Amino acid sequence: MSDQSVVLINLLKVEPGSQDALIALLRQNTETVIRTLPGWRATRLIAAKDGASVVIYSEWDSPTAIEAMRADPRMKAYFPRIIELASLESIVGPQVLGESR
Repeated sequence: MSDQSVVLINLLKVEPGSQDALIALLRQNTETVIRTLPGWRATRLIAAKDGASVVIYSEWDSPTAIEAMRADPRMKAYFPRIIELASLESIVGPQVLGESR
């Protein structure tokens, strides 16, 4: 396993009034599916204060692990439920800078 993870960022634009329901669905999915998948390292959910979007920041071992996650039947069962609540854009790539205090 490489020390360099691959980052997947999903930006979900939420239908009005649906942010809480989307977060509950994403939390359930993370706890019951995502954390069981090979190659998963970490997930963070970020909720916009205005209720209009949610960002999923997750780290994976490789792009192949992300592809396998997306192909997993349990994940495929979640996608239609997510799309009922929000639109989805994704970015996949390596972290090129990380600083903290």
